[in-house]
Amino acid sequence: MLTFETLECTVDGQIGWLKLNRPEKLNPLSTQCLEELIGAAAWFDGHDDIRVVVVHGAGRAFTAGADLASFGGPTGTLPRSAADAGRRMAEAIEQMQAVTIAAVHGHCIGGGVVLAAACDLRVAAESTNFAIPEVDLGIPLAWGGIQRLVREIGPAATRELVMTCRPFTALEAHVRGMVNTVSADDAYLTDAEELAHKLARKSRLTLRATLQAVDAAAEELVSTGTAWSDADSLVNALHDEESRAAAQAYLAARGR
Repeated sequence: MLTFETLECTVDGQIGWLKLNRPEKLNPLSTQCLEELIGAAAWFDGHDDIRVVVVHGAGRAFTAGADLASFGGPTGTLPRSAADAGRRMAEAIEQMQAVTIAAVHGHCIGGGVVLAAACDLRVAAESTNFAIPEVDLGIPLAWGGIQRLVREIGPAATRELVMTCRPFTALEAHVRGMVNTVSADDAYLTDAEELAHKLARKSRLTLRATLQAVDAAAEELVSTGTAWSDADSLVNALHDEESRAAAQAYLAARGR
């Protein structure tokens, strides 16, 4: 077992478990958590016997996304390195040697949608609440999230969900092609584990070759190579007067 401050990583035979582990805060994707996810991906990659890693959240949520307070302060300051941590996290998860399965429940908000999209497969509890509120917060969806969503659900659906910021259900996510399986609320983690064991019984070589082929094809369709500039767009938004006002109004409406 490997335990970070915000995560818990365990191994059971050929299956790895990566748990977002700050349930009292709904598992926020703080800069520390993002850096720890990068470290966890490298740790799992150091174990050749691990064929599948299930990514899930402790408590009532997969993750409520980034720490909203970091976007709502009056000065709007954020170091570029912190603004870029999410992109590096998504790339680290996406490039893992093992097959990754996001087991999603409760809230999957903002950057949590990007984390789920960076995984190879997604199982969602039927009551999962998805939302991408970044535009309402006066910031762009960063971390390579636009590119990954366009790959999974297409440009029209990406425009609508990102610009309107409306919540959407697990069923809608499934219909649009983002979620592979919708499970009963009390069965999503069991279903993810069963899928993990089914995959783990297959040849490591052919699993990895298949992942590489699909990833290469996806990159040809929609490249994430320009996502390095997302951090600059995010930092710029945090210095824009209208964007700051939007963020403060959004947080005030929610008592933050």
